[in-house]
Amino acid sequence: MIGDLGAEDATALAAMVASGEVSPTGLLDAALAAVEARNPAINAVVMLQEDAARRAIAAGLPRGPYRGVPFLLKDLGCEAVDFPGHNGSRLLMNTTYARDSAIWERMRATGVVNFGRTTSPEGGVGTVTEAAVYGGPTRNPWNLDHTSGGSSGGAGAAVAAGIVAFAHGSDGGGSVRIPASSCGLFGFKSTRARLPDGPYAGEGWAGMAIDGFLTRSVRDTAIMLDACAGPDLGAPYVAPPLARSHADAISRPPRRLRVALCDTTFTGAAIDLEVAQAVRDTAKLLESLGHHVEPGRPTADVEMMMRAWTDIVGVGTALSIQKSLNGRALTPDLVEGIGRSACAYAATLPPTRYLEAVGEIHAFGRQMAGYFAGGPDILLSATLAEPPARVGRYHHDRDDYVNYRIGPGGIFSYSPFCAVFNASGQPAASLPLGQSGSGLPIGIHLAAAYGCDEELIALCAEIESAAPWKTRRAPMA
Repeated sequence: MIGDLGAEDATALAAMVASGEVSPTGLLDAALAAVEARNPAINAVVMLQEDAARRAIAAGLPRGPYRGVPFLLKDLGCEAVDFPGHNGSRLLMNTTYARDSAIWERMRATGVVNFGRTTSPEGGVGTVTEAAVYGGPTRNPWNLDHTSGGSSGGAGAAVAAGIVAFAHGSDGGGSVRIPASSCGLFGFKSTRARLPDGPYAGEGWAGMAIDGFLTRSVRDTAIMLDACAGPDLGAPYVAPPLARSHADAISRPPRRLRVALCDTTFTGAAIDLEVAQAVRDTAKLLESLGHHVEPGRPTADVEMMMRAWTDIVGVGTALSIQKSLNGRALTPDLVEGIGRSACAYAATLPPTRYLEAVGEIHAFGRQMAGYFAGGPDILLSATLAEPPARVGRYHHDRDDYVNYRIGPGGIFSYSPFCAVFNASGQPAASLPLGQSGSGLPIGIHLAAAYGCDEELIALCAEIESAAPWKTRRAPMA
């Protein structure tokens, strides 16, 4: 039995299964043992379904690229018949599903052995994972006093702790990339609509939300994306087609690229000094690889975009809560403060505001497209403006949804980069290239033009080869 599923990436574990060196049952046993040993400290893995995992193995796993590799689903969306969820909320505790989501059907076809879910904040709102339904915050395996990020914070913590080699996440404002940055992992957000949303939804947050994965290697993400990409039946729109595939793209270096270096926020505000230096160090690495780097930042209206994002997510949160209440009162024992205040805020908006905000997001996407069309191939920045925050700083036990997001000291000042590319629909990635003086991970963010997923992931693979991060391990892993 392997004692540490973080010692290898998922592709290597699958090869070990294929060769007969290990069995799917042996890997599952190792994952469950790691949950027992490590999860009490980080509170990342919930809703264990060991019986479902063992039934899947006994029934015969699909012969996909990850046959026999343990896996975890985020406890938000990704509906699966065998895996009920709390969806980060006491209001939605023990929700069951009548049919599987398209994204889970595709992930399952790779042969993964899912055995539970990972924590998320209520409604998926926020850069931390501290939902009341789980009885305590999810903590960072690098330093338990700090957050693992959000909203896929449980996934990030579980992978960083070596409980699994990779895990499902989703990203509506940075929710894959923020945990990747916080936990020293690779996180990739695809072009809008690259992955299916159905049949439970046509789109998430006006198309800004998309599924993804927390991985230790670029190749694990590339292979999983190829397995899951493409619209499901009845999708309202689709992403531009890939030239070949993500896996093919990482098999060779990309062309030499024009890179814009931004070591501030996109509005020119200063960021943490160690983080800014990590961005500049990455720029030097790119130059050493032959890419052309020069200072630059987008001219798009970021503040307008964030106000529109806040309103769209506020309305979406209110709709979800109101539907789930099913006649019950909106009380603190069911919904946390941020959710209740999102409902209150949404009620103040005029009926036309949602569509107006969607129009502003679309206008912002055109501004960003214009910037990339006339400028860089890649925009280089930090993923977060500072190292991972301390636990408790961005908890949901408050009633100031708007200030929580865009007020002074709010989430946008902490995470000013990621949501930009949810709004524009562009592909973006966080790479674990930096480390603070206190040993916390620092993620570096790369974004490409709309539809250029293959070029971006090829660049990520080239950087991984030049500056490998696999040997960097969280202390408790």
